Amino acid sequence: MGSTFDEAKKVQILSDLVKINSVNGNEEEVATYVSKVFKEHGITTKIIPIEKGRVDLIAEIGSGKPVLGVSGHMDVVDPGDLSQWDTDPFELTEKNGNLYGRGATDMKAGLAAFMISMIDIKEQNLLPKGTIRLMATVGEEVGEKGSQTFYEKGEMDNVDALVIGEPSGYSLVYAHKGSMDIKLTSKGKASHSSMPELGYNAIDPLLSALNIANEKFRGAGKKNELLGDLTFNTTIFNGGNQVNSIPESAESEINVRTIPEFDNDEVVSTMQKIVDQKNNDGAKIDMDIYMSLESVQHDDNSKLINLAKKIGEKYSKDEIPKMAVAGVTDASNLLKDKPYEFPFIVFGPGEPTMPHQVNEYVNKQVYFNFIDIYEELFVEYMK
Repeated sequence: MGSTFDEAKKVQILSDLVKINSVNGNEEEVATYVSKVFKEHGITTKIIPIEKGRVDLIAEIGSGKPVLGVSGHMDVVDPGDLSQWDTDPFELTEKNGNLYGRGATDMKAGLAAFMISMIDIKEQNLLPKGTIRLMATVGEEVGEKGSQTFYEKGEMDNVDALVIGEPSGYSLVYAHKGSMDIKLTSKGKASHSSMPELGYNAIDPLLSALNIANEKFRGAGKKNELLGDLTFNTTIFNGGNQVNSIPESAESEINVRTIPEFDNDEVVSTMQKIVDQKNNDGAKIDMDIYMSLESVQHDDNSKLINLAKKIGEKYSKDEIPKMAVAGVTDASNLLKDKPYEFPFIVFGPGEPTMPHQVNEYVNKQVYFNFIDIYEELFVEYMK
């Protein structure tokens, strides 16, 4: 297929996106840019405010059924220690056929590829029927508030298939684990360590609760054939402020990667029983589940995934595997209430090991290839 844009313009669009510092915030500036590019080609957009500086965006081409949903997030993770970068993370830089910058892979290349493919399809009148709906989200890296908003507002209700453009490289993802973030806060009473009986050590019951949880979750013996075991890890622990004082407070944060056989509801129930047991023994532990995203598992033999495999293999030159991954995507929210048979894939430019890394990059040719893959996939799927 031809393109409305030459290669230099395709790179420029990605460069413009990378230049916008949208570290889990400021997505409104990204949405404004995306809207401007679409407007130049006669495509209207809808902005959905989330909070100050943060908006979701919808853009559509075509009309009627079926509705093919495509989704990508506008936020990026913090670049971290800038001295570790060889280039400015917010200035797209080409070296040796790769395009470097924060978000180049995760996932502004996928977002740019969606934009360009939709504009090409619209400009060349290639869509045989139906609607392609881009849903650009905020906060995928932390909390997935944007995709939750799309779900709550019913934007997925009439969608018939979904493509998420997260970096998969030449692999097709149709299942991934869920993710939960849990905070436990233990309250005690301070006293001098020479007189511990006058206080209450907030660390002790929290450590005990975590040890019990480790045994219950890691020894559950439940496994998913695709996704493997549930994983349970305490990743943050803080308590006390002086070595000779009994700590009056302690807190820990936990990340759980869930599977259908040990789902989020069961995790909540199990953790609540542990906390209740400790509190009945005199502790004062509060539990806050501040993120809960379900696992996703859909048909690996749908028309969508098989067509993507066929088209993608013309570019990869190798067989494209169908696979499950541990990482979470906006699909956890967007696919709520959708049956197993609902056509779904994660398929996008960039190596899956590259996100969140120093010197993040996307291969330029892979980026170009995915624009072509999306154009052919979207048109063929809608026939």
